[in-house]
Amino acid sequence: MYDLTALGIRAKQAAAALSQCSSAEKDAALLAIADALQANVSQILKANQKDLDAAQANGMSKAMQDRLRLSRERIDGIANAVRELVSLPDPVGLVLEGGRRPNGISITKVTVPLGVVGIIFESRPNVTVDCAALCLKSGNACILRGGKEAIHSNLVLTQVMQQALAGTAVPADAVLLVEDTSRETATALMKLNQYVDVLIPRGGAGLIQAVVQNATVPVIETGVGNCHAFVDQSADLEMAVRIVENGKTQRPSVCNALETLLVHREIANTFLPLVKARLDQHNVELRGCPKTREILGDRVVPATEEDYYTEFLDYILAVKVVADVDEAIAHIARYSSHHSEVIITNNLENSRKFTSMVDSAAVYVNASTRFTDGGEFGLGAEIGISTQKLHARGPMGLRELVSYKYIISGNGQIR
Repeated sequence: MYDLTALGIRAKQAAAALSQCSSAEKDAALLAIADALQANVSQILKANQKDLDAAQANGMSKAMQDRLRLSRERIDGIANAVRELVSLPDPVGLVLEGGRRPNGISITKVTVPLGVVGIIFESRPNVTVDCAALCLKSGNACILRGGKEAIHSNLVLTQVMQQALAGTAVPADAVLLVEDTSRETATALMKLNQYVDVLIPRGGAGLIQAVVQNATVPVIETGVGNCHAFVDQSADLEMAVRIVENGKTQRPSVCNALETLLVHREIANTFLPLVKARLDQHNVELRGCPKTREILGDRVVPATEEDYYTEFLDYILAVKVVADVDEAIAHIARYSSHHSEVIITNNLENSRKFTSMVDSAAVYVNASTRFTDGGEFGLGAEIGISTQKLHARGPMGLRELVSYKYIISGNGQIR
């Protein structure tokens, strides 16, 4: 079996060395990685094509192939996202609070790296670089375990990053890849408590639940994106069409894409034909409630209970006509994965009710859910979208990848 223990030892040693690197040294390492990515585009694309060929042979959907695909433009974007991290403040060593106790002891609370971060993810090779860069900037070593669909891409990307780090103060072992993509290796990584300080899964519901249920390493649960849009009675309908179109079709294979559309019954007869006409341009399949099908006809597939729970990651949208904002909120409470939801409205009271009562990591008024992203939030790249409530929630940037310690100074005090 693949020797994860040896990998864990290397990562732990690298984390110790990385914790002593200065901000300037970490930033120099990030710039070296960004330059190396762009200098090795041909090699990266050649490896990515192997993954794409296998995906096509195995019948992977076009939307999922889009998640897997790299291009010169996408590699430029990944490299630029790494460079953007350089301009962000170092999250390590910040004094969060402190003071002096009556006995003269001084207590300071400061941020520190988590240590070794394990990331288990699926078919998006950009995650390999995003996660590694965020971990480096925040002083953490990382063990990356991607899916078999992207193994050739991930191998080359990791090699490029390690070669770039070899010429810097940051140890090359700060970025490690599990090259065995078997289920057994993933399970073993979930139980590598001696060497891995926290585990972050990124992928579909099956992967995330497997990690949550089987890991003994502490887990930060990133979310399946069953995202909702509610078009209120007072909405600007053209704005609503644009937001729904963007949320569903701009990139349907990602977690902040729209999966369910809720429409106020008072505008359903007007709005549903408008939005269907726009979505038809993208060949989006609608799965609707009886009222939706009454308005739009039999070309709309009947929605099942399961459809309202589903993250399609494809050109499919579940639709339901609701009585009011309260029914929309109740529907979201029942079916949502607590990722991102939006209300399109001109009613201030309804927008306030929606934002206060919807229990999701990101709640929007009159803007696309596609903005739930570390870069769009000004956090640099993201390591995932956390849908839990402990430690981190929403896009996880640098500040979510540190913990803290208390430093206590005295002059001989005893208790």
